This record gives sequence, C-alpha cells and structure tokens, in this order.
Amino acid sequence: LVASASSDKTVRLWDAGTGAHVQTLEGHSRSIWSVAFSPDGKLVASGSDDKTVRLWDAGTGAHVQTLEGHSSSVWSVAFSPDGKLVASASSDKTVRLWDAGTGAHVQTLEGHSSSVWSLAFSPDGKLVASDSDDNKVRLWDAGTGALLQTLEGHSDPVLSVAFSPDGKLVASGSFDNTVRLWDAGTGALLQILEGHSEWVRSVAFSPDGKLVASASDDKTVRLWDAGTSALLQTLEGHSFGVWWVAFSPDGKLVASGSDDKTNQHPNQHQPRNQRHEPEHKYDFE
Repeated sequence: LVASASSDKTVRLWDAGTGAHVQTLEGHSRSIWSVAFSPDGKLVASGSDDKTVRLWDAGTGAHVQTLEGHSSSVWSVAFSPDGKLVASASSDKTVRLWDAGTGAHVQTLEGHSSSVWSLAFSPDGKLVASDSDDNKVRLWDAGTGALLQTLEGHSDPVLSVAFSPDGKLVASGSFDNTVRLWDAGTGALLQILEGHSEWVRSVAFSPDGKLVASASDDKTVRLWDAGTSALLQTLEGHSFGVWWVAFSPDGKLVASGSDDKTNQHPNQHQPRNQRHEPEHKYDFE
C-alpha cells in the first residue's frame, strides 16, 4: 500500500502495484500534512492542521485513536521501529511521543525555538531526530526525552531529516538549498551536498545506505553518493516543487510527491512517470 495525505482533509490508501484507490480515511477537520504506516503495516498515523494525530486501521479504514495535546498544526508523524510509539512534530515547537496502543501521551521533547517540521526515529528506536525553523536539527533520547545533540550549520530553516539504515548518519534538507550529512554519534558535520537551486523539502536514504535522495522546490529529485557526496542522478518530470521523496524497500524505485498534484515513481536508473489521483498531493509513505 501507499498512503497519501492531502489538503482535502483525507488520507487515501492505494495499491502500490496497480495505483488503484483502496480506502479513504476521513475524520480530520483541516489539511493533513503527514502520514506514516506502522512497521507491521496494520496502522496508519496522520498529522493535521487540526492539531491532532489520528490512528487508523490500514485494513478496514476504521478510526482507532485521536491523539490530542498539541496546541498548533502537526507537520510530521512517525512510528518507532518496534511500533510501540508514535512521534509527532508541531508548530507548537515540540515533539510529542505517544503510546501507539493506548494513545497515551508519553513524552514531550522541548528545546526548539520555532516550529518543528519533521522527525525520524533511528533504526534501533533509541533516538529521535527533529528539525525546525530555528535552523537546527536536534537528537533526543526516545526513552527519557533528554536532548543529546544539537546539529548546527544550516543557515535557514530545516524541513526534513532522516537516519541512515545503520543509524550512523543523519541527513537534513533545508531552505538554504543544501543537504547536510552528520555523524549521529558526535553531531559532527560530515558532508554538504550542494546542487539544488531552491529549498530542499525532503531527504531519504536508500535501504543499503549508499544513496541519499533529496526533493526540492527546483522541481527535481537528486540522488547522491552518501559516502563521497557526489551527485549521481537528477530526476526531472515534476512541473512544480517536489515536497517528498522515498525509496522502495528494495531500493529499486524512488517515489516523489509534488505540488503539481502527482505522485511519480521513477526507477532510479531509468526515470519514468506514473500519475495517479490528480487532486491529491503533499506527503506519502
């Protein structure tokens, strides 16, 4: 399945192989900005301008839980690798951790001085990375909520963050048009990936950790060598800025979502386009 989140207040589930529409999840009262599957694929989490996180049954489309506590828009949601926690990032400057089974609030991670745009769990589930309008990436202990590292170097707000599959690297994408790679253990800046001409809205590592993909308002997705920072491919086809990018689990496909209201799924070696529901846009997982 592919899940998409939209300004039409719905989450839609699609068959990844055929592109067929499977379910429409309705309940949010305002635009939805982020969506994520639980590791076992049974739950979908969504974050919205209505200040809530909602959990849904991916099989039936039924609403399971509403997680309330944020005082402003929820921009990003993610499940921990073991599926026990849901994390949410908000304009209220916080990250919140929730029990995925009960909906109970577990931790509030406070320290950013402006809106928190996105977050990610490390592969072992011990760390949470968050990025913000304050130009910083912060690393937190998922168990205690303690702030462990503040990664400074971007000159403008940071919109996206991702861990490498081995948990050793953190990638961040920013309004400063760059992608930066950091040492997750020490917080040291390792590489600056330069080439985009507009904001970088989304970053992702390939499953083997060898590639970094970045999506930009310059209408392109770029593929980089995570070890050398070399630009390997530029994927073109969107007619507006690209908001989101992800690799398929086998690493053979790259999917991107754009403000041109399309999803594109180019093979990373031979780009090609597949267009689905035209009115749906923003985030997909």
